[in-house]
Amino acid sequence: MAFSDILTFQPRLKVLSSDQAWAIHNAALEILDRIGFKMEHGYAHRMLLDAGCRSAGDYWLKMPSYLVEDALKSAPRQIILYDQLGRKAMSLTNGNSFYGTGSDTTFTLDLETGERRRCVLQDTANFARLVDGLDNLSFVMSMGNPEDVPVTEDIYVYAFAEMIRNANKPIVFIADSGRDIVKIHRIASAVAGGEAALAEKPFLLNYSEAISPLRFPDYVVEKLIFCARKKIPICLPSGSNCGGGAPVTLAGAMAMGIAENLVGLVVHQLSGRGSPFLFGPNVSTLDMKSTVVSYGCPEWSLTQAALADMRDEIYGLPIWSFAGASDSKVMDAQAGAEAMFSIVTSMLCRANLIHDVGYLEYGSTSSLEMVTMANELVAMSRFFVNGIPVNEETLALDAIERVAKGEAGSMFLMDDHTFEHFMQAQFLPVLLDRTRYDAWLSSGARDLYKRCNAEAKRILAEHHVEPKPDDVLKEVAAVLG
Repeated sequence: MAFSDILTFQPRLKVLSSDQAWAIHNAALEILDRIGFKMEHGYAHRMLLDAGCRSAGDYWLKMPSYLVEDALKSAPRQIILYDQLGRKAMSLTNGNSFYGTGSDTTFTLDLETGERRRCVLQDTANFARLVDGLDNLSFVMSMGNPEDVPVTEDIYVYAFAEMIRNANKPIVFIADSGRDIVKIHRIASAVAGGEAALAEKPFLLNYSEAISPLRFPDYVVEKLIFCARKKIPICLPSGSNCGGGAPVTLAGAMAMGIAENLVGLVVHQLSGRGSPFLFGPNVSTLDMKSTVVSYGCPEWSLTQAALADMRDEIYGLPIWSFAGASDSKVMDAQAGAEAMFSIVTSMLCRANLIHDVGYLEYGSTSSLEMVTMANELVAMSRFFVNGIPVNEETLALDAIERVAKGEAGSMFLMDDHTFEHFMQAQFLPVLLDRTRYDAWLSSGARDLYKRCNAEAKRILAEHHVEPKPDDVLKEVAAVLG
């Protein structure tokens, strides 16, 4: 084989054997067939009975495995998300990994004062604009529940409208029920140029959750059915957290969380066969000392890697994941360590759509500086995960000969090969400091937090987001009333 034909090997993290993956999957099927689940949505309840589920009384149903197998066959193996200008942005398939922020924090760290305060709508705008200006983050989420929204029941509609105004990247959005998701869909259709255009080139994906253990309330299933019928991509992770909403053991929590996902997938595919569904439970752990669900724990990264193994072994569907978050209350060494651990492991296991970048305080607090730092950590991780290209150019035999013979002044630094390849061959950080001590001192002796704070301010001041046409903005205003 010629040097030019040698493909780059990309590292891959695996944590389950084939037998382990199938054991967890079979346990999930047994949960559905023997224990069942509570389906409180009347239409979905009847639809599942007609499809072959068995009634167990008091809204409980038991599901045969063939319904799961049929749903897995009909769900698409690839989900493509476009940006709001209609350009292909994210191909959720194989080992492609895309990172973005999260939603629903109560607090944020103020960019000017550093103080922890309640989120307001302007914070959603700031996070959207920041992410739109960061090269290594691919999608936007609201990053907060603003306290200054006048209509509480439309809080997610206001947050969605703010993301529309301040970003053109894809949006992962939250909705409360069938009521507000209709309004969000109306805004999105206006941006895309109509409902049919939105279905053809979706730029949004809905995040919803079942209630662990094994409960599916009306408002959850309303959104699931709506998205299936409108061809809006959706994910339905659950709160199957070890020791809280699920068994304390990782395998048991995964089995239950996957069972909940499989119920969602079956309802989804029965409602709109072939509609896009992003697979994957959130399996973190309930810390037994603090009783909080940890965002910095290794368990969550481990279960996400395990789910990726099950995707490759069994499901074949693109998967949901998390990364770039921390239980720390401020952006400190703990925040950096926990964020980097989850970012690199989620990429090594080839998770597809990875959210929660920028969370602090176990998902309660957002930080613009944390998002800015994570953007660089994603770039560093991607450099590592892309592996080492091996070909005639990278082996550099000609350059070695020139320098060894003194033709380049005995320095690779002076050789043309270095000039031609250093941009691709090296990771060149923007915020991580490599300067000499005197240069660092003379430039203000700023630590990483201060550099991220300055960079976030710079992007918010300088980044230009192409505005939406006037007719779209008028439709947004009309929806908000």
